Amino acid sequence: MASEGETVMGQGPFGLKYYLSGALAGGICCSITHGALTPVDVVKTRIQLDPATYNRGMIGGFGQVISKEGAGALLTGLGPTAQGYFIQGWFKFGGVEFFKIHLTKYLGEQTAWDNRNSIYLLSSAMAEFIADIFLCPYEACRIRLVSNPSYASSMVQAASKMAAEEGFVNAFYSGFVPILFKQIPYTMAKFAVQGKAAESIYTATGSSPEKPPPIGAVGVSLASGVIAGVAAAIISHPADTLLSKINKGGAGGDGSMFSRMGNIVAETGVWKLCTQGLGARCVMIGTLTAGQFGIFDIVMNAVGASKFHFHDPSKH
Repeated sequence: MASEGETVMGQGPFGLKYYLSGALAGGICCSITHGALTPVDVVKTRIQLDPATYNRGMIGGFGQVISKEGAGALLTGLGPTAQGYFIQGWFKFGGVEFFKIHLTKYLGEQTAWDNRNSIYLLSSAMAEFIADIFLCPYEACRIRLVSNPSYASSMVQAASKMAAEEGFVNAFYSGFVPILFKQIPYTMAKFAVQGKAAESIYTATGSSPEKPPPIGAVGVSLASGVIAGVAAAIISHPADTLLSKINKGGAGGDGSMFSRMGNIVAETGVWKLCTQGLGARCVMIGTLTAGQFGIFDIVMNAVGASKFHFHDPSKH
């Protein structure tokens, strides 16, 4: 690991304190944003799981859920969402910072600058894989509670019941392959597009992270986050729909994970798999991603850590 006094591209030092700061900021930003958007996720998941009933779009779906189950139903799964995404954000954002800095050191600064998009993609893929190992059980509990509100009264009760009925692996990791197909392309697109969009904003305004434009560095993060979020939502939506369906009790039959996935795709159809709930998810992920990058920057500043940015070494 880098020593506390080591700098990269004229920035730093990058050591244990920096990586822990990035992990903490990532956990906080993901927990807050995913938790705040729980009502949107409830409606989106209902549309994906029962499109015949929830067929009035996102706004109409809110009304349907409230009229049938009360406003409190919109917060179904808040516990596993907030907890699961804190852990996921810890490893995802912290991991991206760790991997992109160490890849930059390994490749050399000029090579890293010339291949910065590839570094974003590789760093985010590796970090997300690790994060998903911890997220998957929480996501399985959340989807079970949202798809069947009467299944259990809490996350702990749901987890205990699922493990007893299905066994640990089937209960909590049936959706591991779909979550990888959903989260890894999503995270790769999120970080690569956000990095490129932020760079374009700085270039267009003749500014830099050190000398930001009038909207400020956080404003740049918010604007680039919206762009990145919509792109990431579209890319990862088919796997998101598949994940929602495979974690619904009995969906896809009783065979292996891959057999169930194949059955769900055949039953649903590729087009519907790609489009059911897509509008709601673009709104959700666009807002969520902008919020994540904005909060990440705020928390990093609060703990006295300066976020690593790629710079052209030939100009510094």
